[in-house]
Amino acid sequence: MTNRRILTRSAPRGFTLIEMMLAIGVLALILTMLASAFSTIAHSKVHAEGRLMVDREGRSLLWQLTKELRNAVQTPYTVSNVALFGSGHMGNGAPIDTITLSTFSGGHRRALTGLTPETIVTYNLIANPDQQGWYLLQRSQQSGLLTTAVTPQTTTLANNILSLHFRYFDGQRWGESWESSSLPQGRQLPVAVAIQIQMAAPGGRVMDFATQVTVPMAIEQW
Repeated sequence: MTNRRILTRSAPRGFTLIEMMLAIGVLALILTMLASAFSTIAHSKVHAEGRLMVDREGRSLLWQLTKELRNAVQTPYTVSNVALFGSGHMGNGAPIDTITLSTFSGGHRRALTGLTPETIVTYNLIANPDQQGWYLLQRSQQSGLLTTAVTPQTTTLANNILSLHFRYFDGQRWGESWESSSLPQGRQLPVAVAIQIQMAAPGGRVMDFATQVTVPMAIEQW
């Protein structure tokens, strides 16, 4: 009688505790890497959107300053309140200049005399109380036609200004300040004004904006 070897299947073997711990560790590592990647992408998106917003703000400020400087008043055919005062200041090692000018109103509505009303506009910086090293850019406006003292209307245009610098060209050289009251009639406006603005952007970046503006009513006199 021959012996028969009976083959039986062994029961399936489960995972050991060490294998389970290794699997969980690898899964946790993968999830951590994915979370880190998603966080980096989210932060990059937020910073990119923030920088885009600062870029729009900077361009808008340059456009507004350019528009008002181009409308600076110096009319040869009627009495006008010629005024342009620019003074340089320093703060935190950067220029924080101030400028005041008499400009035609932005509405360009024709008055009885054929001119638009004159407006006295001032741009100046004050320290941002919520962020050290930043400044608030404020624009003050009042009518240039009123003889009595009137409280100017003040608007904050930006809260993340790092520096504001103006330079003035008199036809021969550039200067750091301008005083129209000390100049002869017909030569009280600069031929051109250079503007430089630095603004803080997300991620600790600094964004620069600059332009050069010609003043039409000054050129007409030269």
